[in-house]
Amino acid sequence: MRARFGFGRRAVIQPVERRWVLMGGAALGFGALLPARAVQALDVKSAKVLIGNLVSEINTIINSGTSETAMYREFERVFIRYADVPIIARSALGIAARGASDAQMNAFTLAFQGYISRKYGSRFREFIGGNIEVEDARQIKSFYEVISTAYLRGEAPFEVRWHVSNKSGRDLFFNLIIEGINMVAAERTEIGALLDERGGNIEQLTKDLRSLG
Repeated sequence: MRARFGFGRRAVIQPVERRWVLMGGAALGFGALLPARAVQALDVKSAKVLIGNLVSEINTIINSGTSETAMYREFERVFIRYADVPIIARSALGIAARGASDAQMNAFTLAFQGYISRKYGSRFREFIGGNIEVEDARQIKSFYEVISTAYLRGEAPFEVRWHVSNKSGRDLFFNLIIEGINMVAAERTEIGALLDERGGNIEQLTKDLRSLG
């Protein structure tokens, strides 16, 4: 039986942990924001369509045969297009976000999205030939959960659950759960440890995130 992933600050990514790396990158590729549109009622169908489009783009990137640098750019574009980046970044920063100025949060968010793209994108080439398929969707309180299955070469299929909301004015995913592992909680632990190492200095953390990953 394979070991589960470790998400501590100094956890080492083992080959058996590739599932989380793939999905972290899947959840996390960033690009230019789409033009704002009128808020429409989010339902099971629209949530499922959103994630269906997202995984379709992910599948294309994974199997594009492009360089890692090009993959970073593409996953970053996809992340911004489909993810509620400000919410994810604020959640990752945790309590420290409460005292951050707008300028600090804007700078941190930009650095965070690049950091996530590099962090997971550096291992995407291991997943060439993989595929992600959307299976189902359901409402959970004020948001929707879309269930998908990832199929990788030489790996048993595994489940990924995407949480979708339109509270920011657009249908976007704000979290994903991989075999019970919560992406936002894992990143909050990681970013919190990095911030502690810098004495709570958000500007220094933001600067360092631009080269980490």
